[in-house]
Amino acid sequence: MSDDLSRTVRIAARALARAGLVHAYGHCSARSDAGHFLVCPSRPMGQVRPGEACTLVPVEGPLPDGVLGEVRLHQRIYATRPGAGGVVRFMSPSMMALAALGRVPAMRHGFGTYFAPRVGFWDDIQLVRDDAKARGVIEAMGDSAGVMMRGNGAVVAGASLEEAVVLAWYLEDMCRIELAALASGLAASAPVIGVEAAAERATRAGRIFERMWDYLTEGDPELPPA
Repeated sequence: MSDDLSRTVRIAARALARAGLVHAYGHCSARSDAGHFLVCPSRPMGQVRPGEACTLVPVEGPLPDGVLGEVRLHQRIYATRPGAGGVVRFMSPSMMALAALGRVPAMRHGFGTYFAPRVGFWDDIQLVRDDAKARGVIEAMGDSAGVMMRGNGAVVAGASLEEAVVLAWYLEDMCRIELAALASGLAASAPVIGVEAAAERATRAGRIFERMWDYLTEGDPELPPA
């Protein structure tokens, strides 16, 4: 098990908490090899201690003792997306409000383009603690980088855990914009970004993800020296 990967998982957990994307609930993970991933400790993510052990979880099979039941969502993503390297399950304010309304945000600004063709939606308020529900949620995710669950948070997947953390921030901002559009009364007439324009805008060049990761992790006690 890589000490560096465990450190990244812990740094990600604390970054998500500092950004207000998680509270008592939420979890993140990073793929360690084709058949396994590391998940953060089963505690509020802001309370994860430097050096605390993460748990190695198989992509297929029962969850290890002590691992939260909704980590099944991570399993399904890693099993069905060979390119997925990181997963975040989070419950941020604007996203929770929009999901409770039974809506997903439209692609109205640049951050939203990373979820083209649209954010997935799972219309069930029940906790995802069995394999059947986990399969349903990830099927509802479709080809998107994220899926929202009505009244029950969201899941995003990235090529790395660093990317998944940034995508969680992007989805929260996407929902913030959507709620503002709805509050203005202009949502129906406001422009949205088309699929072709979204594909061009959703670039990874220019350290797009790296810069946001640096911003979100600033000051973490386990960051390597500059």
